[in-house]
Amino acid sequence: MQPPQHVTFRAFAGASDFPAMVACANASFAADQTRFFRTVEDVARDYAAFTQCVPQQDVWIAQAGDEIAGYVRAWHWAQADGLQLYGQFAVVAPQWRRQGIGARLHAWLEARQREMAAALGQAGPHAHHAFVTEGETARAALLEKAGYRPERYFFTMGRPTLQAIADFALPADLEVRAVQPGHYRAIWDAHARAFHAHWGYAPPDEADYQRWLASPVFQPHLWQVAWDVRMNEVAGQVRTYIDTTWNAGNGRQRGWTEFISVGERWRRRGLARALIARSLRAQADAGMQESGLGVDSENASGALRVYTDCGFVVEQRNCVFRKPLELGTASRGA
Repeated sequence: MQPPQHVTFRAFAGASDFPAMVACANASFAADQTRFFRTVEDVARDYAAFTQCVPQQDVWIAQAGDEIAGYVRAWHWAQADGLQLYGQFAVVAPQWRRQGIGARLHAWLEARQREMAAALGQAGPHAHHAFVTEGETARAALLEKAGYRPERYFFTMGRPTLQAIADFALPADLEVRAVQPGHYRAIWDAHARAFHAHWGYAPPDEADYQRWLASPVFQPHLWQVAWDVRMNEVAGQVRTYIDTTWNAGNGRQRGWTEFISVGERWRRRGLARALIARSLRAQADAGMQESGLGVDSENASGALRVYTDCGFVVEQRNCVFRKPLELGTASRGA
């Protein structure tokens, strides 16, 4: 299906596009019941911090009069095992769906990613990568038609109240310390070490660290970080945060029990449960009424069982789709 003639396709024009992009994205999120919600300030901050995406080259927009009907964005990163991945963000406002716009945007996006792969000058392997939430059924269908296949499932879990929080004790010889600026690098490095063997792990670099320090999820007053008293090392952590934009957009008071990790030598001693319980109490003290988190459905460390023990239930079943990226010379013509 060819898009309507009055719909044109163009590159990102700069910050002046942000309001219409946000309107398009939020309409798409609402139609798919993703519960995502963005503001112009959020998008401006994110676009200023990109390191593996050049918006003027890697964003393609479907313009319909004064509206943005849809847009896509491409970026690149590498897993620790050498797999080169090409991520994608894609939205089409509901009133512009089923008119060929999504397929046209996706064709451009794949062609752009082939260009990115060719510019890297590496033999591969390379793969297109898309994270799709449970409600994005139209996007999932488009990807499957284009040859993508489910690679891994992830759950969004929620704890509907912050009452009746179990009292899980800290293991012996560990203590939770108030986070100080001098702890930031140790906390960051410990989290990376804890995840090095997990599916999809990509080693963070210095730019990632600096972006983290300036990110809205950087709320150390809420974190629960356990230290090994004898070794003076970070044993485990829960880097709790509150997303006020998400709460405003969804009419909720939810905190996020996220960035949960326990170092290998401290596992299977109940540390994760103890830190999660402390995190939930901190969220309640901050005025939250519920909590959420994301988890790999096949996590090898038993995370799903731990979270269930702490009162979380599955709310959404999300999927990572992948497709081998074949290097070629396809045009990106609109």
